Amino acid sequence: MTTSPEPDKAARLSAVAALIEQRVERSERSGLLAFAASYFHRIDPEDIATRDAEDLYGALLSHWQFAQRREPGKAKIRVINPVAGEHGWASRHTVVEIVNDDMPFLVDSASMEVNRQGLTLHLIVHPIFAVERDAGGALKGLYPREAKPDGARESYMHFEVDRLADPMARAQLAEGIERVLGDVRATVTDWKPMVAQLRAVIADIDRQPPPLARDEVSENRDFLQWLAEDHLLLLGYRQHDFADHDGELALKIVPGTGLGMLRDADGGLTEATSLVALPPQARELATAPSPMLMVTKANNRSTVHRPGYVDYIGVKRYGPDGRAIGEHRFLGLFTSTTYSARVSEIPLLRGKKRDVLARATSARRSSTSSSPIRATSCSRCRPTNCTRPRTASCSSASASASDCSSGATRSSGSSRA
Repeated sequence: MTTSPEPDKAARLSAVAALIEQRVERSERSGLLAFAASYFHRIDPEDIATRDAEDLYGALLSHWQFAQRREPGKAKIRVINPVAGEHGWASRHTVVEIVNDDMPFLVDSASMEVNRQGLTLHLIVHPIFAVERDAGGALKGLYPREAKPDGARESYMHFEVDRLADPMARAQLAEGIERVLGDVRATVTDWKPMVAQLRAVIADIDRQPPPLARDEVSENRDFLQWLAEDHLLLLGYRQHDFADHDGELALKIVPGTGLGMLRDADGGLTEATSLVALPPQARELATAPSPMLMVTKANNRSTVHRPGYVDYIGVKRYGPDGRAIGEHRFLGLFTSTTYSARVSEIPLLRGKKRDVLARATSARRSSTSSSPIRATSCSRCRPTNCTRPRTASCSSASASASDCSSGATRSSGSSRA
């Protein structure tokens, strides 16, 4: 007879609490019991039921001890293969433990990296706590987030993935997740400055419109405004100048302008790293006044939120003489509302829709008017009731009355059908 998973979960967690009471010093006992209540709260009963109470206690204590000190502003990550002799608990999977400031996109971005490395996720545990730490990062207090709604929040992530026996593979996984969480932090931290930069570009267009037709400027400006209204998840921003490099046109990074995933590297920019030569076919397009916007897909996938190809929006910058002198580059992902929006509501696309409908309407009018092909029958046909349209064969020497008669018969048959 099988037992219900919910009572079984409660029994296992009661056993974990009993182990805490037996083994943990009194000074830490209440804190670890509160930690356990939130840690296991959202795990499916079936996942709890397949694990021994000793292993559940070991995983809990491992994460608790790992979180006791964390450098401010950085993710703390380790990848281990727990074995009872070394760690006091065991798992048939490789375990990833993460402690990080709470922010959007953590779990989905870290999960993407696990999958990118060809691994399967078997369990995700993700409680969020309110914490107190001193200046050195030592944990001084940990509480359920509802107990301190205004307190600093941290995400505690426990992943179980396919077992990695190779230490190098475990190190590679840790490095990949650390890199991705760095991208998440840069994106989230710079989100407001990136939105402000997008709005500043719009204000520049209003203040000094580019030397283009008014309708083109207006439609492009409306598209940027539409992006700023939560239709683009901004991942990065940077300015580029057009520059001469060995007699060829190149894009030169403007130092200090990078935001999000396009932040300037810690080592700074060198002459070599700040210049990117443009291919010949792109040079004329880059320096021409129009188009003022370039919307396309980048050739790299996002490491944040979802693994789609990054959306690239380039906005030309113009000098006082009206010439293109560089670009504002925005990288991001179009939001879900973008893909469900009506085409007629999206600037740039709505104009294309109008053009297509206008051409389609013109084509329908043309097809319903009298045309020489429809109105003219074979002049050589006998009998005279032939309704077959004129074709190349009608003027050939081989055309005959029998040809036309058979054609008239087919036309008559098809009309009856």
